[in-house]
Amino acid sequence: VQLQAYGGGLVQAGGSLRLSCAAAGRTFSSLVHGWFRQAPGKEREFLASISVSGGNAYYADSVKGRFTISRDNAKNTVYLEMNSLKPEDTAVYYCAAARAGSLFYSGVYFRKEGYNYWGQGTEVTVSS
Repeated sequence: VQLQAYGGGLVQAGGSLRLSCAAAGRTFSSLVHGWFRQAPGKEREFLASISVSGGNAYYADSVKGRFTISRDNAKNTVYLEMNSLKPEDTAVYYCAAARAGSLFYSGVYFRKEGYNYWGQGTEVTVSS
């Protein structure tokens, strides 16, 4: 599976951005998908994940209520809608995919070690 994240850019604090992650491969609809970010000098941080069906989603506390993950299996695309952006949201954002072998809320998909495939990242800068 090849993942391509795009949609990043420069936005003012309080603004919104929508990231997209396009996937190549016929297994897209059978994978759990997630979004992560990495700021300079920091570890890669989990943000959100979405189940195979799209009926379940889980968010890190840092983005809960501001970010929304969604997927369109017909378009092989996962989205991350980001609202009320803050300067501390500045980072490179990565999409990832995982083979669905565990229960969604088991915790496996809420950390980077649970993912098998990664996109190249798209940069988001939030100015104050």
